[in-house]
Amino acid sequence: MDSATTVPASLEEAIAQARTATQAAIQAGLPRMMVELVYSELKGMPVAEQFYPALQELGLTFKIYFPDAGSAALARRDWGNPDFVVRGIGELHSEMTPDDQVYLFVEPSSVEVNQVEEMCAEAGDKFVIMLNPKLEDVATIGIGYAGRQLRDRFLSTLEPIYYLRPRDGAVVLRCYPHPWQVWQETEAGYQLLAEVPQKPSGEALDRILMGETTADPAAPGAAPKGKRGGFLSELQSFLRALTQ
Repeated sequence: MDSATTVPASLEEAIAQARTATQAAIQAGLPRMMVELVYSELKGMPVAEQFYPALQELGLTFKIYFPDAGSAALARRDWGNPDFVVRGIGELHSEMTPDDQVYLFVEPSSVEVNQVEEMCAEAGDKFVIMLNPKLEDVATIGIGYAGRQLRDRFLSTLEPIYYLRPRDGAVVLRCYPHPWQVWQETEAGYQLLAEVPQKPSGEALDRILMGETTADPAAPGAAPKGKRGGFLSELQSFLRALTQ
């Protein structure tokens, strides 16, 4: 991987970044991983289809879990009945076996969070990847004690190895092993504003976007990259294609 990451110019490029980050994290021995492309209309199945070859390229034995049996059956059909296991969480014949090396959960939701947590415990030292998880649904787990317990006990064990979130004129990006980055859209492309060790959110992100925290201008990747609006327009086109 290059010494610096850049804002992806398309969804395919973003997934390629996520694959590279995942392979690096697996080779580094990170047991619990989270991959998030934060965009409300994005569906997990087509993303998963482009993502799982990262595991095949490493020659790993893996299983893919969807939230329910129906989604898993649809994936098996659309993917041409692949030779690896694709099942719903808790579905018959979805058992973990000793020769498994990786478990990939596609869009697990807060409805299945207890089952997912139990499966992660059962997985032991095997690799677990959460792809676009929706485990923190406030309407289901609440924002009080139960929600805090879930975060402290389980969600905090997941390392965000890839995170991409477009927001008004800016992008928050994390691509393992690089730190978290905040990029701002300019006429010339995306400009790297800051690199920070923890996920920037709330006031911390606002301060970065207001220019109170800046990246080293001499750092690799600090020059403007890509075309204005490139990723967002590509993503919109992709979503339109999916819904036609």
